[in-house]
Amino acid sequence: MYTAKQKIHKDKDVEPSEFEETVAQAFFDLENTNQELKSEMKDLYINSATQIDVSGSRKAVVIHVPYRLRKAFRKVHLRLVRELEKKLSGKDVILIATRRIVRPPKKGSAAQRPRSRTLTAVHEAMLEDIVMPAEIIGKRTRYRLDGTKIMKVYLDPKEKNSTELKLEAFSKVYRKLTGKDVVFEYPVTAEA
Repeated sequence: MYTAKQKIHKDKDVEPSEFEETVAQAFFDLENTNQELKSEMKDLYINSATQIDVSGSRKAVVIHVPYRLRKAFRKVHLRLVRELEKKLSGKDVILIATRRIVRPPKKGSAAQRPRSRTLTAVHEAMLEDIVMPAEIIGKRTRYRLDGTKIMKVYLDPKEKNSTELKLEAFSKVYRKLTGKDVVFEYPVTAEA
Protein backbone atom coordinates (compact mmCIF):
# COMPACT_ATOMS: atom_id res chain seq x y z
CA MET A 1 0.00 0.00 0.00
CA TYR A 2 1.21 3.48 -0.90
CA THR A 3 1.75 5.53 2.27
CA ALA A 4 3.57 8.56 3.63
CA LYS A 5 6.69 6.40 4.13
CA GLN A 6 7.20 6.62 0.35
CA LYS A 7 7.63 10.42 0.64
CA ILE A 8 10.80 10.25 2.74
CA HIS A 9 14.01 8.46 1.77
CA LYS A 10 16.80 8.52 4.35
CA ASP A 11 20.41 7.49 3.66
CA LYS A 12 21.59 4.02 4.72
CA ASP A 13 18.14 2.84 5.87
CA VAL A 14 18.03 5.21 8.87
CA GLU A 15 14.58 5.40 10.43
CA PRO A 16 12.91 8.83 10.08
CA SER A 17 12.20 10.77 13.26
CA GLU A 18 8.67 11.50 14.42
CA PHE A 19 8.84 15.08 13.09
CA GLU A 20 10.09 13.88 9.70
CA GLU A 21 7.19 11.46 9.53
CA THR A 22 4.69 14.28 10.17
CA VAL A 23 6.26 16.32 7.35
CA ALA A 24 6.17 13.27 5.04
CA GLN A 25 2.51 12.77 6.00
CA ALA A 26 1.80 16.42 5.09
CA PHE A 27 3.46 15.81 1.69
CA PHE A 28 1.37 12.67 1.19
CA ASP A 29 -1.86 14.45 2.16
CA LEU A 30 -1.07 17.34 -0.19
CA GLU A 31 -0.50 14.98 -3.09
CA ASN A 32 -3.80 13.19 -2.48
CA THR A 33 -6.02 16.21 -1.73
CA ASN A 34 -4.67 19.02 -3.90
CA GLN A 35 -5.58 18.33 -7.53
CA GLU A 36 -3.37 21.05 -9.05
CA LEU A 37 -0.25 19.70 -7.27
CA LYS A 38 -1.05 15.98 -7.67
CA SER A 39 0.70 15.33 -10.98
CA GLU A 40 3.80 17.39 -10.13
CA MET A 41 4.26 15.82 -6.69
CA LYS A 42 3.89 12.21 -7.81
CA ASP A 43 7.65 11.53 -8.06
CA LEU A 44 8.85 13.98 -5.40
CA TYR A 45 10.14 12.96 -1.98
CA ILE A 46 12.30 14.44 0.79
CA ASN A 47 15.56 13.39 2.51
CA SER A 48 15.04 14.93 5.93
CA ALA A 49 13.29 17.68 7.87
CA THR A 50 14.32 19.68 10.92
CA GLN A 51 12.69 22.33 13.02
CA ILE A 52 14.60 25.49 13.97
CA ASP A 53 13.55 28.10 16.56
CA VAL A 54 13.39 31.55 14.99
CA SER A 55 12.16 33.84 17.76
CA GLY A 56 9.75 33.40 20.64
CA SER A 57 7.09 31.01 19.46
CA ARG A 58 8.00 31.23 15.73
CA LYS A 59 9.63 28.20 14.18
CA ALA A 60 10.99 27.34 10.76
CA VAL A 61 10.84 23.93 9.11
CA VAL A 62 13.88 23.13 6.93
CA ILE A 63 13.13 20.39 4.43
CA HIS A 64 16.08 18.81 2.63
CA VAL A 65 15.22 17.56 -0.85
CA PRO A 66 17.40 15.41 -3.15
CA TYR A 67 19.73 17.47 -5.35
CA ARG A 68 18.56 15.82 -8.56
CA LEU A 69 14.91 16.74 -7.80
CA ARG A 70 15.59 20.41 -7.04
CA LYS A 71 14.35 21.64 -10.44
CA ALA A 72 11.08 19.75 -10.04
CA PHE A 73 10.65 21.24 -6.55
CA ARG A 74 11.35 24.75 -7.89
CA LYS A 75 8.52 24.42 -10.41
CA VAL A 76 5.98 23.97 -7.60
CA HIS A 77 7.89 25.90 -4.91
CA LEU A 78 5.44 28.73 -4.26
CA ARG A 79 2.30 26.58 -4.14
CA LEU A 80 4.02 23.79 -2.20
CA VAL A 81 5.44 26.11 0.47
CA ARG A 82 2.10 27.92 0.86
CA GLU A 83 0.20 24.64 1.34
CA LEU A 84 2.84 23.15 3.68
CA GLU A 85 2.76 26.29 5.84
CA LYS A 86 -1.00 25.83 6.21
CA LYS A 87 -0.61 22.13 7.09
CA LEU A 88 2.27 22.69 9.54
CA SER A 89 0.32 25.32 11.54
CA GLY A 90 1.91 28.50 10.27
CA LYS A 91 5.60 27.56 10.54
CA ASP A 92 7.93 29.04 7.91
CA VAL A 93 8.83 26.31 5.40
CA ILE A 94 12.20 26.40 3.64
CA LEU A 95 13.24 23.87 0.98
CA ILE A 96 16.97 23.19 0.53
CA ALA A 97 18.67 20.80 -1.88
CA THR A 98 20.98 18.26 -0.21
CA ARG A 99 24.53 19.01 -1.31
CA ARG A 100 27.81 17.35 -0.34
CA ILE A 101 30.99 19.17 0.66
CA VAL A 102 34.19 17.38 -0.35
CA ARG A 103 37.45 18.09 1.47
CA PRO A 104 40.39 19.49 -0.51
CA PRO A 105 42.64 16.87 -2.10
CA LYS A 106 45.85 15.96 -0.26
CA LYS A 107 49.18 17.35 -1.40
CA GLY A 108 50.59 15.43 -4.33
CA SER A 109 47.24 13.87 -5.21
CA ALA A 110 46.19 13.97 -8.83
CA ALA A 111 42.51 13.91 -7.89
CA GLN A 112 40.57 17.10 -8.38
CA ARG A 113 37.36 18.00 -6.59
CA PRO A 114 34.57 19.70 -8.52
CA ARG A 115 34.10 23.41 -7.82
CA SER A 116 30.47 22.75 -6.91
CA ARG A 117 31.59 20.60 -3.96
CA THR A 118 33.72 23.24 -2.23
CA LEU A 119 32.56 24.67 1.10
CA THR A 120 32.12 28.15 -0.38
CA ALA A 121 30.11 26.92 -3.38
CA VAL A 122 27.81 24.79 -1.21
CA HIS A 123 27.17 27.68 1.20
CA GLU A 124 26.42 30.04 -1.71
CA ALA A 125 23.99 27.53 -3.21
CA MET A 126 22.33 27.06 0.21
CA LEU A 127 21.83 30.81 0.42
CA GLU A 128 20.13 30.77 -3.00
CA ASP A 129 17.85 27.90 -1.88
CA ILE A 130 16.90 29.57 1.40
CA VAL A 131 15.71 32.85 -0.15
CA MET A 132 13.77 31.13 -2.94
CA PRO A 133 11.52 32.52 -4.67
CA ALA A 134 13.37 35.85 -4.25
CA GLU A 135 16.62 36.41 -6.11
CA ILE A 136 19.84 37.73 -4.64
CA ILE A 137 20.87 40.93 -6.41
CA GLY A 138 23.84 41.94 -4.27
CA LYS A 139 26.12 40.93 -1.40
CA ARG A 140 28.38 42.90 0.90
CA THR A 141 30.68 41.50 3.56
CA ARG A 142 31.43 43.81 6.46
CA TYR A 143 34.49 43.14 8.60
CA ARG A 144 34.43 44.62 12.09
CA LEU A 145 37.43 45.70 14.15
CA ASP A 146 36.99 42.76 16.54
CA GLY A 147 37.42 40.30 13.68
CA THR A 148 33.78 39.30 13.22
CA LYS A 149 32.16 39.60 9.86
CA ILE A 150 28.58 40.07 8.75
CA MET A 151 27.32 39.43 5.25
CA LYS A 152 24.55 41.66 3.93
CA VAL A 153 22.45 40.09 1.21
CA TYR A 154 20.20 42.28 -0.91
CA LEU A 155 17.08 40.61 -2.28
CA ASP A 156 15.05 41.52 -5.33
CA PRO A 157 12.21 43.86 -4.23
CA LYS A 158 9.78 42.17 -6.69
CA GLU A 159 9.26 39.30 -4.21
CA LYS A 160 9.03 41.58 -1.16
CA ASN A 161 5.38 40.67 -0.48
CA SER A 162 6.03 36.92 -0.19
CA THR A 163 9.40 37.02 1.61
CA GLU A 164 9.38 40.11 3.85
CA LEU A 165 7.95 38.33 6.88
CA LYS A 166 10.45 35.47 6.54
CA LEU A 167 13.71 37.48 6.59
CA GLU A 168 14.41 36.66 10.24
CA ALA A 169 13.75 32.96 9.59
CA PHE A 170 16.12 33.07 6.59
CA SER A 171 18.99 34.46 8.66
CA LYS A 172 18.42 32.05 11.59
CA VAL A 173 18.29 29.02 9.27
CA TYR A 174 21.45 30.08 7.41
CA ARG A 175 23.22 30.68 10.74
CA LYS A 176 22.16 27.23 12.00
CA LEU A 177 23.25 25.41 8.82
CA THR A 178 26.54 27.21 8.10
CA GLY A 179 27.55 29.10 11.24
CA LYS A 180 27.74 32.39 9.31
CA ASP A 181 25.92 35.60 10.21
CA VAL A 182 23.87 37.10 7.42
CA VAL A 183 21.47 40.04 7.23
CA PHE A 184 18.82 40.12 4.51
CA GLU A 185 17.65 43.48 3.16
CA TYR A 186 15.91 45.03 0.20
CA PRO A 187 17.85 47.76 -1.61
CA VAL A 188 16.62 51.28 -0.99
CA THR A 189 15.37 52.75 -4.24
CA ALA A 190 15.19 56.49 -4.79
CA GLU A 191 11.64 57.53 -5.56
CA ALA A 192 11.57 60.11 -8.37
